[in-house]
Amino acid sequence: MKGYSRCSECGARYLDPGSRLDAGAERAHYDLHENDASDAGYRQFLSRLANPLLERLPEGSHGLDYGCGPGPALAAMMEEAGHSVALYDPFYAPDAAVLERRYDFVTCSEVAEHFHDPAAEFARLDGLLRPGGWLGVMTCFHTDDARFGGWHYRKDPTHVVFYREETLRWLAGHFGWHCEIPAKDVALMRKP
Repeated sequence: MKGYSRCSECGARYLDPGSRLDAGAERAHYDLHENDASDAGYRQFLSRLANPLLERLPEGSHGLDYGCGPGPALAAMMEEAGHSVALYDPFYAPDAAVLERRYDFVTCSEVAEHFHDPAAEFARLDGLLRPGGWLGVMTCFHTDDARFGGWHYRKDPTHVVFYREETLRWLAGHFGWHCEIPAKDVALMRKP
């Protein structure tokens, strides 16, 4: 499809940089999202990542919700389960000090598709994890090239990179992580 390219190594498809929104338009689009931590339906959606991650974490783990957005519901769910969670989002929680620490887990829910430089972002995520730490990624996996043009996920103007399951497995191999796909559109990766 015109305006998109594919990485020959990992299989990700990405929007050409000249076609991306500027930061102001991107923020304005995010401001339209309704990510309410008390919304039962939204919490059910996030449980696809939260539940398998919670099964793997020791009690009292320390985590980071990377790309938490304006309503950090996933962080609230993890805290309710007894874990502490720091917040980072370039627009809504831009405290760079949290990026200087190491964590037992990092969640990245509905965020990776917004990465303008996925290689740099995943390297940063690797650096945020302690040895043995978990990275939980939830993003709608790209599965069908023939339907890409009409795919609802592609139509969001802030979504600039689309991952296949093979992409997440490639990333895990690149960083030496163990990768599991416990649910649709969810990858859990453990740093050795």
